[in-house]
Amino acid sequence: MEFPHQTKLLLSLFSILTLLSAFNFTHVSGLSGRQLLQTENTSEPIRHSDDTVRVDPLDHFNKYKGGFDITNQHYWSSTIFTGIPGYAIGVVWLLCGIGYGGFLVVTTFWCKSGNRKLKKKKRFSCYKHCYLWHIILASFFTILAIAASGLVLGGNVKFHSRASTVVDIVIETANNASGTIYNTTGAMRNIRENLETTVVGFQASNFLTSTSDQLDDEAADIEREARKNRRLINKGLNIVYIITTVIISLNLVAVIALSVSGFLKFRRAVHWLIVFCWFLTILCWFSFGLYFFLENFAGDTCTALEDFQQDPYNSSLSSILPCNELLSAKPVLSDVSAGIYDLVNEVNSNITSLQQTMSLNLIYVCNPFSAPPEYKYLQGNCPENTIPIGEIPKALKVFISTSNFKTVEAYTTSIQNLLNAYPGMEDLVECQTVKDAFSEILIKHCQPLKRYVRMVWVAMVFLSVIMVVLVLVWTTKARHERNYHSSDGSVKHHIAAANMLDSGMANAGNGNTDHTLV
Repeated sequence: MEFPHQTKLLLSLFSILTLLSAFNFTHVSGLSGRQLLQTENTSEPIRHSDDTVRVDPLDHFNKYKGGFDITNQHYWSSTIFTGIPGYAIGVVWLLCGIGYGGFLVVTTFWCKSGNRKLKKKKRFSCYKHCYLWHIILASFFTILAIAASGLVLGGNVKFHSRASTVVDIVIETANNASGTIYNTTGAMRNIRENLETTVVGFQASNFLTSTSDQLDDEAADIEREARKNRRLINKGLNIVYIITTVIISLNLVAVIALSVSGFLKFRRAVHWLIVFCWFLTILCWFSFGLYFFLENFAGDTCTALEDFQQDPYNSSLSSILPCNELLSAKPVLSDVSAGIYDLVNEVNSNITSLQQTMSLNLIYVCNPFSAPPEYKYLQGNCPENTIPIGEIPKALKVFISTSNFKTVEAYTTSIQNLLNAYPGMEDLVECQTVKDAFSEILIKHCQPLKRYVRMVWVAMVFLSVIMVVLVLVWTTKARHERNYHSSDGSVKHHIAAANMLDSGMANAGNGNTDHTLV
């Protein structure tokens, strides 16, 4: 059966909806999803920022030059490797701790000296002098460690909050895309019901059913992936936030406990707390490397968003946001706009003819699109003495029969429903939804996000250096006290033995004197 001109125009508008299923918004969340086809109409190579040229440990430490691509493991390895200063210092500090621990074991169990011939008076004077300096240094660096811990905790809270906001914006964009598709398919179902009363109802109904089902499946997939990716990303952010908070909180408690134990001369507690603080210092260095990597990743992301804003069809995000795949849909959308524009002009031309021949005062139909070649959609911008397409049946109700009225109502309502969904379809085709989301992130969140993550790693470096000095101060003090008490014990032992010997000799002398007198 041959479709009338109006029905062909209506069905041609539906054909653009099938192209929307190629647009996978699940990648907007930043996690890998289904692989998307590369378009053939991109003439220029994708731009890559030079900031992503880094050493790649997975490629024999060669330079990675693939640009910002979160689907590429070499990008991740090269970016994570930027935190190598923190990782390396942490490993060196760990080895130093193991080496010093081994040295203590050797000197304690295998290298004990017999008698240390030290003068008690000199040792006691040196001990009092060194103890005073240790207390001053320990107090000073403890205060600095507390201040640095506060900076890390504050920066960590702000970074986590800002990163969560960015994730919410991206996921909301995906949900909006899904909602737009659902709105479109809802309009299509209404159109299908309206056209069932016309002569082309069966064939149009089959087309609309298959197309709406396909789009519903895509919308459901977007929603499902958005929920899953939101959970995964939030889980990752929460893990980083919680681990950092726990490490710094434990470090803060350990530093205070170490100072109190040292001032009160709890030697055994001091020794265990030194070991614990040594371990926490290693974690602080590793955390510095982690946040240094996160700053580089945040900078790469913001740079990629800027490139996308300049040219969404030729940027480093094209592999995960294939806006260029929808370029083929734009001519179809333009043809539909032109068809509706010509149709409304034809109706208005007929109205003009009727007015001239029959002297009737008829109202013109509002054309929803501007003149060629733009064919821009003019939502809610109708001139005076015009009516929207959806109100045509009301104007013609008293002039036409009931059967014709139902046909006119079916066509006009169907076209009006599609016009209501047109802005959302246009935004999807032109990637406007993604552009708006990225623009909000760039303007409001990019700079604060990078500032807060930089604040965390700088404060973490400061805290790590302070912890190194503080641990060395308390280690030196503990070593000094150990030597002092060991030497002091030997001196006291020899003095006691000498006193006992002198006492015995005196007693023996007194006994001999008494015996002679008797």
